[in-house]
Amino acid sequence: MSFKPNFDFIEELKWRGLLHDAIPGTQDLLNKEQVTAYIGFDPTADSLHIGNMVPIMMLSLFQRAGHKPVALVGGATGMVGDPSGKSAERQLLDLETLNKNLEGQKNQLMKFLDFENVPNAASIVNNYDWFKDWHFLDFIRDVGKHITVSYMMSKDSVRNRLESGGLSFTEFSYQLVQGYDFYHLYQNMGCKLQMGGSDQWGNITTGTELIRRMAGGEAYAVTATLITKSDGTKFGKSEGGNIWLDPNKTSPFAFYQFWLNIADEDAKRFMKIYSLKSREEIETLIAAHEGNEFQRNLQRALAEEMTERVHSKSALDLAVKATQVFFGNGTREDLLSLDESTLESSLQGMEKFVVSRDVIEAGVSVLDILAVDTGIFPSKGEAKKMIAANGFSINKEKFSDVDGIIDSGYLIHKRFLIAQKGKKNYFVIEVQ
Repeated sequence: MSFKPNFDFIEELKWRGLLHDAIPGTQDLLNKEQVTAYIGFDPTADSLHIGNMVPIMMLSLFQRAGHKPVALVGGATGMVGDPSGKSAERQLLDLETLNKNLEGQKNQLMKFLDFENVPNAASIVNNYDWFKDWHFLDFIRDVGKHITVSYMMSKDSVRNRLESGGLSFTEFSYQLVQGYDFYHLYQNMGCKLQMGGSDQWGNITTGTELIRRMAGGEAYAVTATLITKSDGTKFGKSEGGNIWLDPNKTSPFAFYQFWLNIADEDAKRFMKIYSLKSREEIETLIAAHEGNEFQRNLQRALAEEMTERVHSKSALDLAVKATQVFFGNGTREDLLSLDESTLESSLQGMEKFVVSRDVIEAGVSVLDILAVDTGIFPSKGEAKKMIAANGFSINKEKFSDVDGIIDSGYLIHKRFLIAQKGKKNYFVIEVQ
């Protein structure tokens, strides 16, 4: 039965700016037969982050092209630690932490690939399943004899670490362990292709070499470009650290804001890399963006797509509503409709004051809470003047009574008051 892909996967990676390298013959292989390919995910945390979205995109596009994707979670390799792109040895994880991380990542990966009801259904495998029964002496005799030390030392991941202070035997052996993963999947799942980031080229080609030497087979490799921002820094981090896919680590609002605030010079490139829209749709969006960058329509389109794909439509709706409340024309009703988690996340970065719950429950003069209990205004006189001029709001509603009393009835989720001076100056009053 002949195979015709839905599209040329390698050409798709090229126009998206994702392709870094591929073993010669890979494109021909993918265009003549359905291929099984895998990407490994390193279980260093219980959540994936947006740095992992590039390999996820590769697997998703691979499946859309008509091929069979395999996501490998590294229960065994996670015990060793990959030295690729690292300047120091990783801290080794205990089994309990490792299993918790693996479970979290597996649950997230299920969102991005189709695991049933299609002929090319995706699979998730854990390399601990085939490594747990290996004995050390058997492994170094049956596998290690096929790869020379000089071959292993020629890899950039090893050479760079040796030049910068050395690496342990544990990390030195990593490429052999990962190489065996490829061999195992080749033998047991007919997997002919491994994909990954450009820093994984050495590990992947060790696998192709093992397949050639141990099975007399031919295997292939594709690597993706390292994604950096226009200023040269690594993409996927904010001032607060990684942008996680877990909503408990990075809220949907913060996730949405991250994409919304991408620099104009990065927006076109990242739309191609991260969006699942068609080439025609993306190019139409880019054309409309050029000359109208101030409208940030490209960033908004990407923020909406990524937030819905990673979280949900309802999470996106709340993130958009919170954005409108604090950066647009959102109303009091919009503010009150935000759930506690979304509201708390959207208040991050605003100046915050803490007031005793007893003070609020007893009722306090608006002038006192603004100029005595907090420092929102430098004096009662300044507060009175702003209130009288109709330039002050509480919870997105104009407050013009200079003799007014603030009590617990104003609290949102029984915790927060949102004070607003003018149009853009927001302050959070939290009761404790």
